[in-house]
Formats: sequence, structure tokens, C-alpha cells
Amino acid sequence: MNILLNEIRTSLTDLESGLKGVLNITDAMETLSNKLALNIVPQNWADAAAYASMKSLMTWFEDLCLRYEQLEEWSENLETPVVVWISALFNPMSYLTAMM
Repeated sequence: MNILLNEIRTSLTDLESGLKGVLNITDAMETLSNKLALNIVPQNWADAAAYASMKSLMTWFEDLCLRYEQLEEWSENLETPVVVWISALFNPMSYLTAMM
């Protein structure tokens, strides 16, 4: 999750700097801008340890926020909840193996 969030933050910061004129706009920035305008998940985000999804960018991002909230709640309480949204985990098989 941290790798994915770092990739999102870095690419959006670079794009903002490019649009402000601080950096030169690269092909990657232009592709990112086009994907965001078309409501498509950018490939570099999907490649950065993201989960497989056919959702549009808006629904994908909402889902990512829910996944983040679940992990954040776990880390705050330091206990496994009674009910787990198993499909929200990036690697559910390792979780199930650890629980066994």
C-alpha cells in the first residue's frame, strides 16, 4: 500500500510542478494528465503494487480509500477485527495462511 500511495503522490506532485512551469512536462506527465482526464487508472499506478481492477479511476480511488481506512483502523487498534473485508487485502492468501 505504501508503495502505491508513494507512486500516486510522486506522480501527482510532478504533474502539478509541470503544470506550474517548475518542471518540463515529460511524456509520463502528459500520459498521466490524459488518463486522469479520461477517468482511467494510470498504468504506472496500476504497476506500483496495485490490485487488479477494471474500475474507472473515481471508483478505483474510492475503493483505495476504503482499503486504506481498513488498514489504518487495524494499525490503530493493534488487533484483528472480528470481520475482515478479505477482498480488500492486496494478498489475501498470506493473511489466511497467517491466521491458520
